[in-house]
Amino acid sequence: MSLMTRKTMLAVAVLTSAMFACGQDTEKVVIDGSSTVGPIAKAFATYFMAANPDINVTVSESGSGNGAKSMVAGNCDIADMSRAMKPVEFKHAVENDVLPVPHVVALDGIALVTHLSNPVQELSMEQIRDIYLGRIRNWSELGGPARPIVVITRDTNSGTFESFEKLVMGDKKIMSGAEVVGSNGQMRSRVESTPAAIGYVGLGFVEGVRALTIDGVEPTPRAIKTGDYPVARPLFMYTDGYPELGSALYRFVTIYLSSEGQEIVEDLGFVPVTSY
Repeated sequence: MSLMTRKTMLAVAVLTSAMFACGQDTEKVVIDGSSTVGPIAKAFATYFMAANPDINVTVSESGSGNGAKSMVAGNCDIADMSRAMKPVEFKHAVENDVLPVPHVVALDGIALVTHLSNPVQELSMEQIRDIYLGRIRNWSELGGPARPIVVITRDTNSGTFESFEKLVMGDKKIMSGAEVVGSNGQMRSRVESTPAAIGYVGLGFVEGVRALTIDGVEPTPRAIKTGDYPVARPLFMYTDGYPELGSALYRFVTIYLSSEGQEIVEDLGFVPVTSY
């Protein structure tokens, strides 16, 4: 099924679902967290509500850290996270009688992205690190135009930021002068409109910008699945305990195991955890 056909089908399905549910008491599944996992959660929600019009699924994207906090506070049923939960977050959850259970719904590569007009198409990990440390400040040092590099990063509550910091920066901190944006969508828009910019986004957000090759490896689904691409990570949905078999929550967080769920993940530009 083509992406356009699937998008059309999902749009019709969610409208039909909303009309059917109007005026009825509906069961709710509330999701909050990562803006990277958000498109997957939203597409799963549309698919799920079409099959279950008596269940309403809402998705918010306040960031991975806030998703964890929201689940511990009892404000959401599922915490979307683009990184694993930290020990301190897990400890806080258990202290509040919440047992976080991770569900790996997809694999993702963090793509380093530039403006489409930028002739630089490949960087090494060392060069990327030096850009974000402020050691390399002009594209001319990398074979590009004589323009100061506009370095863009994510806010510290972002799971994508934390994954980038861990996988790329190691024990070094991103330069204090880097511009900060709040989501993958904002990062993409900023880079798309700024010829001298460099940023990083989840693999599902590379439309309209150039994804760079890193150390000779392109951020392709195959390279991510085989582990050859160096900036990759799993994407999680966390629940409080393992959902009861057959419950709405169980059926939602296991969508990724179905062929339909895998197709949704692929359509969005992410990498399925299983193959069909």
